[in-house]
Amino acid sequence: MYNFVQNKLREWNLSQWVDKFKDEEITKESLFFLDNQDIAELFPRIRERLIFKMRLHQLKKEQSTNQETADFSAQVLPSTSSKGKRKLDHQDESQNLQPSTKRHCDTEERILYKVKEIMRNVKDQINDMNDNKELRALLKNKISNLETNKTELIGVFGKTGAGKSSLINAIINEKNLLPFGSVSACTSVMIKVEANTHSSKYEAEIEFITKEEWHKELLSWHTLKKGTDDYRDMARKLSALYGKEWENQSTEFLMKDEHFQNIPKLSEKSEKKSLECNTAQELSEELFKYTKDGSKHEDGNTAQQWYWPLVKCVTVRVPKNDLLQHVTVVDLPGNGDRNKSRSEMWKQVVGDCSTVWIVAEIKRAASETEAWEILENACGHIGNGGQCQRIHFICTHSDPSDDRVKINMDAKKKVKNEFKELNMINKHFTEDCFKVFTVSAKEFLEDSCVKEDDNEIPKLQDFLKNLNKCHSETFIYVSGAYGILSLIEGARHRKQGVEKADDVSKALEENMIEQLVQVETAVEEAIKAFDQCLREGVNNSKTSEEKLKSFLDRKDPSFFKTLQAVVKKDGTHITTKGEQINLNVMLASCLTDSIDEKFRKTFPNDVKGGLFNVISKFSLGTESLIQKYKDVELQLIFLQTEEDENKTQVNKIILDQKKIIYKSLRETIEENMKKCYEDAKKIEGDGAQNNMRTTIERYVYSNKQMYEEAKKNMLKKMNYMKTTIKKELEETMKESIKHSLRTYACLLPVFSEQLREVKKHYDELKSRQDEEMSHQQLDLFW
Repeated sequence: MYNFVQNKLREWNLSQWVDKFKDEEITKESLFFLDNQDIAELFPRIRERLIFKMRLHQLKKEQSTNQETADFSAQVLPSTSSKGKRKLDHQDESQNLQPSTKRHCDTEERILYKVKEIMRNVKDQINDMNDNKELRALLKNKISNLETNKTELIGVFGKTGAGKSSLINAIINEKNLLPFGSVSACTSVMIKVEANTHSSKYEAEIEFITKEEWHKELLSWHTLKKGTDDYRDMARKLSALYGKEWENQSTEFLMKDEHFQNIPKLSEKSEKKSLECNTAQELSEELFKYTKDGSKHEDGNTAQQWYWPLVKCVTVRVPKNDLLQHVTVVDLPGNGDRNKSRSEMWKQVVGDCSTVWIVAEIKRAASETEAWEILENACGHIGNGGQCQRIHFICTHSDPSDDRVKINMDAKKKVKNEFKELNMINKHFTEDCFKVFTVSAKEFLEDSCVKEDDNEIPKLQDFLKNLNKCHSETFIYVSGAYGILSLIEGARHRKQGVEKADDVSKALEENMIEQLVQVETAVEEAIKAFDQCLREGVNNSKTSEEKLKSFLDRKDPSFFKTLQAVVKKDGTHITTKGEQINLNVMLASCLTDSIDEKFRKTFPNDVKGGLFNVISKFSLGTESLIQKYKDVELQLIFLQTEEDENKTQVNKIILDQKKIIYKSLRETIEENMKKCYEDAKKIEGDGAQNNMRTTIERYVYSNKQMYEEAKKNMLKKMNYMKTTIKKELEETMKESIKHSLRTYACLLPVFSEQLREVKKHYDELKSRQDEEMSHQQLDLFW
């Protein structure tokens, strides 16, 4: 019986797992009762798991004697564990999807598996080629690049106690994943929640700040004045790590390794600690001391050390969760952090979020000052300076009550009205981007059969499903494979079309030149428009100076301490109340205000319209050429797939560049103001507040050239973007034309059958994608 299993594993090219199956005593009989969880434990990597599942599925069909047996492998079956006890697989990999969606995903999984198998075999045969090394290298590289893992980022904001952790747990159907409870959540730690694609375990990766960064923070503590925001913030960190032992201690003592025994030794580079658990509950308990804030002697007996002051980011990986297949949910601090590396990571992640969830309790959602301040402070990073397409305001604690419907409706109306009044946010987003949801995580976790009208967590789950659909790994892979196989077969028949290839090549290059002119012209027109807007912004610099004067004239008795903190940190400061002060943004506002509306239309975050529309129209005219030159049809099909891939890459370049372009205005002002802040830091003694105020005002009024410099810098970056995207389009397409039409016939393997099969899958997926596209767009903004 064991020989049967061993022979099958060898037949399926899984011979390295023979010993594993023997150790688990898996016989011919038990082989047919393995379920998804058993298979996941036997094969940690997805590739082998998919191969085994497909082969086992085929074997079951061969062994079946009736339709019921034939359908056996498609069911969630009772299975026999290694101890012989029967069990049900309650964690099927498609557990979160509706039946119709589940069948759809199973079909795509089979297609993806089949095409990946084909391309692995193609790559193996290409490795044996001795002829045309350049083509061999090109093909191997293109096959390797088929593997993509694009992920949508959802950033979750909200003050402590709003219910962010419970909300995330409920939406992804993991009741005990993220820690929550009476102990305060740490406001500095960023927590990413994503799918575990290589193991059936619950895992976490904790990234710490560097030794140098912590040493700098400790050194700065001795320079802080008691009673200031920065002093209280640092005292909170020190108490979390050292209890009361930090008082009156030297920096050298606090840097000793004995204080960090349960984490990787702090080093010159950022260190990481990995956790692996069998259940969400176990992982949650392990994460507690890295993500929560409390007293070192919280229980009165056992000393509990809290490591969050040293944590930069925590990445949690959840197994078997379809909602996270192409989505990462990030629990974000509201205003970044005083630590430079954490602040930079915060800006990067926030700028990459395609969706933002603002979480607030329903009872005071519309009047929740902190929630709206978080959104206003982040809007520059997620709007024109980012790529956010949707803002969802989520009202939590909408628990069952007699007047629940009325409460929900009133909350939605008030929140929407409040959004309309926020002029700063409306410069970056339209009302169409803003949706309001009312939820109760507690109710959903206790009873998933809730009414969607009362509790809208199911709607948020549907939103995640639709995001996953929009990034189908299967279609991207199959499309690329179709192009590669077309190139190979076209090269094999090169002699048949050699006479016309030069004509086609010439026509393609002429079309490309014409199209590149249109792209270049569109960017130049945008540059001219921004030049005009920025001229007006420079002339309106007085508006920024008035904002600065209003800030400097504050009458608050504690304002001097705030002002000192601001100049000490080069114009930025976050108060203990959460107020984010940034004089550089304030001064740059005359410029950003002048371009915001035009910028949003030129670089829309949904990658539709503006310059993205110009790129979508870029075409080499392959469709019409296919009709005219049938002899090189395969080569032109390859060029079509290359063109689509290239335009996707160019859109990504534009999206990345537009963030750099937008924030350059602030960065130029920031650089110009450094000398001012250095001078202000030195001011002490009687009248220091007035002298500091006067120093800043005089510097700004006498350095108006910094606005002109910021304008020139932004336009320079626009020109750089124009050159970059033109170069990307031109060089990539020239290379593709060269390899498709000017590669002479060589001793390539024959892949005619593989091309026919992949084309069949491509046509099927393309038809399905076209049919679903309009529905997906409606679903995303319902």
